[in-house]
Amino acid sequence: MRLNFKNQKNIFNIHEGSVPYLSFRALDDAGIFINGFTTKDGGVSEGYLASLNLILKKEGEKREHVLENFRRLSEAAGFDMDKAVLSDQTHTTNVRRVTAEDAGKGLLTKPDYESVDGLVTDVPDITLVTFYADCVPLYIADPRKKAIGLSHSGWRGTVGRMGEITLKRMEELYGTDPQDVICCVGPSICRDCFEVGPEVAEAFREGFPEVYHKDIILGPVFNGEGEEKYHIDLWRANEAIFITAGVRKDHIAVTNVCTRCNTDVFWSHRYLGARRGNMAAFLSIKG
Repeated sequence: MRLNFKNQKNIFNIHEGSVPYLSFRALDDAGIFINGFTTKDGGVSEGYLASLNLILKKEGEKREHVLENFRRLSEAAGFDMDKAVLSDQTHTTNVRRVTAEDAGKGLLTKPDYESVDGLVTDVPDITLVTFYADCVPLYIADPRKKAIGLSHSGWRGTVGRMGEITLKRMEELYGTDPQDVICCVGPSICRDCFEVGPEVAEAFREGFPEVYHKDIILGPVFNGEGEEKYHIDLWRANEAIFITAGVRKDHIAVTNVCTRCNTDVFWSHRYLGARRGNMAAFLSIKG
């Protein structure tokens, strides 16, 4: 897997093979979690979805292709696809508790929930799955209480502090202490690639303390048409959210892999628009 890294941080294990994926060293080293982030390679999907598309709601996709893609991924990563639970993402900050009775929902059976961008559980062998094509995957793992959270956070979710909301849900349900958790900000669009208008920049100014503005918001700059634009650092923003929520900085791993900078490996909405597949983040507690 040939990647263009934004810095030299050595935070990923790269899993080559028939279904390539990345995993976080910090989560692997904990010894009790299975985690990963997929590429667009290694599956059977066809056409503009070729080849490891992992979401069913795509025009022209076949259910049997997605099931086979999950079968291949689960075999490569070592989790039980029958116990996978999938999100139903609509750019909310809704977080759902997942129990053993939810096994297979969103993949093998129709989910009885809607508009869920975050999932939490303390059930071993249940694999939480969320989907991406530039937005930010947030992994939260509590090795003390043996609980996990996995959330999808685009710019709206980041302004809405999705990472903090997910962590608080784990505190309420499982007694998680922020000082104990390992948090990972996964592969997603980098600051250089994420250009936005002034209304998005203003949302970040309102949503974050002023001390973080210089780190998160770059601009204004003006494009060739004279339009006012800004660049937003979603990686730094989500790191700041975890820090202000009480997570130790040395327990946070922040990606150095941009999905837009690596379009030969990942799908990017900024690059391809809607005609593309989706990568998946996955996280589980070993039984």
